[in-house]
Amino acid sequence: MSNASDKVSVLFVCLGNICRSTMAEGVFRSLAKGHPRIHEIDSAGTGAYHILDPPDYRTMATLRKHGITDYEHGARQVDTQDFLTFDYILAMDAYNLRDLQRLRRRVESKGQKPKAQVMLFGEFSGKGKAEEVVDPYYGADNGFEVVYEQVTRFSKNFLDHIASGKST
Repeated sequence: MSNASDKVSVLFVCLGNICRSTMAEGVFRSLAKGHPRIHEIDSAGTGAYHILDPPDYRTMATLRKHGITDYEHGARQVDTQDFLTFDYILAMDAYNLRDLQRLRRRVESKGQKPKAQVMLFGEFSGKGKAEEVVDPYYGADNGFEVVYEQVTRFSKNFLDHIASGKST
């Protein structure tokens, strides 16, 4: 039986919080359902472009195609409080990782100690090197399938990492 201190909270982050991070959140929620170590799962964007908008219709279609039909989300922007609340903040690409690291430093500059480990989600690629999740927003619909494959693989590896009890 896990106690509260063993529980892990995860925030997935991309730019607008309507494609990649929502896909990652939906997939991870599905895979982690009932996992004894997973507590809170959410997603956010580094930009404020789509606040409260639902995920992109192609994200939702891809999730449904793979049997994930119970996912709902309203886009939100990353907040400095997230660094104090979440255990892991997982960026989809290097650009968003840099923005998150900058925000984390801002939290530290105010004398607060962030608990979140900020890293590239692709560190859990399982291929020996980190991968970025390319933004499918302006591309063809098959880009969403590529994102689904990546975030599914990363999510399974991340869950294995959590189950192993490792902290990084």
